[in-house]
Amino acid sequence: MMPTSDDSALLAPADQERPDKPEEACGVFGIYAPGEDVAKLTYFGLYTLQHRGQESAGIATFKDGQVYSHKDMGLVSQVFSEPILQRLPGDWAVGHTRYSTTGSSRVVNAQPAIVETRLGQLALTHNGNLVNTAELREELVQANVELLTTTDSEMIAFAIAGAVNAGKAWLEGTISALHRCRGAFSLAIATPEGVIGVRDPNGVRPLVIGTLEGLTASAPLRYVIASETCALDIIGAEYLRDVEPGELVWITEAGLASFHWAAQPQRKLCIFEMIYFARPDSVMHDESLYSYRLRIGRQLAIESTVDVDLVMGVPDSGIPAAIGFSQQSEIPYAEGLIKNRYVGRTFIQPTQTMRESGIRMKLNPLKDVLVGKRILIVDDSLVRGTTSRKIIKALRDAGAIEVHMRISSPPVTHPCFYGIDTDSQDQLIAATKSVAEIAQQIGVDSLAYLSWEGMLSATGEDPEHFCSACFTGDYPIPVPEQVKRSKLVLEKQPASTLA
Repeated sequence: MMPTSDDSALLAPADQERPDKPEEACGVFGIYAPGEDVAKLTYFGLYTLQHRGQESAGIATFKDGQVYSHKDMGLVSQVFSEPILQRLPGDWAVGHTRYSTTGSSRVVNAQPAIVETRLGQLALTHNGNLVNTAELREELVQANVELLTTTDSEMIAFAIAGAVNAGKAWLEGTISALHRCRGAFSLAIATPEGVIGVRDPNGVRPLVIGTLEGLTASAPLRYVIASETCALDIIGAEYLRDVEPGELVWITEAGLASFHWAAQPQRKLCIFEMIYFARPDSVMHDESLYSYRLRIGRQLAIESTVDVDLVMGVPDSGIPAAIGFSQQSEIPYAEGLIKNRYVGRTFIQPTQTMRESGIRMKLNPLKDVLVGKRILIVDDSLVRGTTSRKIIKALRDAGAIEVHMRISSPPVTHPCFYGIDTDSQDQLIAATKSVAEIAQQIGVDSLAYLSWEGMLSATGEDPEHFCSACFTGDYPIPVPEQVKRSKLVLEKQPASTLA
């Protein structure tokens, strides 16, 4: 869900168009490292996960059973400072960067979600989205739980607290609560005894484990959990393995223990993590995502090459696929758009004239590269068409005589219910228009998408191990009808959009 409160004015101009990208939910980080400055390590971990959420950030640390926390709206670098981090002592910690998919964009909804239990406080961070939120909320209300936020993440925290308050220990109480949750959830939870990492039975959202060497040879091994391996790299941690779908890891002074709490896990990693969400330097399936994105670019060239002078990518996420396309097609690669990487960090709203100029606030074309050239531009996705239309116009205004577009994923025709903000189906351009109609609307000479089969075969993994519901409408986790109706508003899917 996009911001609905007055706080959203801090994040973007009120009338700013939605971007053409699907937007990720959150990044989570947890660390168990007695003797280390866990607040600062968590800060740097979140800093590398900033791409997963830019609305709010928060850290909670534990020291001698006491919780210290700070969270606020804004980027990680805006929310935290050296003095604030110094007020967060601890032996272990969890942290979060948020993009809201449930609950409004307000500081009260920032994570970690902290709740009281009979065994002390717990701090929970969540990446994903529950599909039984209404049912779980009703259960908690019936149990006289006073919910403080509008997020499904808080409901998970209160479900754990309820099980603990009923007499269960942390491990048993958490597992009991997890069985009440349906949907996508990767969790990092801190308790007075240690840190818990969890993935849902389908592993829709990623979660990895790393190890951090102590300052001395005799120091015990420290553990880190994070949404992506890039968050391990920045603090010098070594990737150990993924948290498996349906697995819970319990990190205490005794070390790391693993529990498979779901009886029949079925791996369904979100394919958009591979295409776009995760950083290109993060590792999945034993290789960097940069390598995968090169391959889908090559596959895209095999499926839909075109006679042009230059290939270029939309910065930054379209660049690896564009390089792959260039390598396969032997068409020269060039940078034709320069990205202003700091435009999203200003709270000063542009003037109306600047807003009307659109994309140039973020991307500026290189006229001497483009003038008189036939251009092929590659991007990783095309969801609404608004930004792409502005990019194409800017390229033509800069002198390109032809502009063709290739998308390194299939047409997005269905909304996501597992933690991606893709709007209702009628707002997805490929759900209402054919490829030819989309090309006409955004102003390109030709448009083609990567095939669904090509996208999955390039992973080198079993295609059944991925969720691609946004391309097919085949949802691996059952979605209640009332939840579906909120986004699936089309009576039928035009066959032409699947071409």
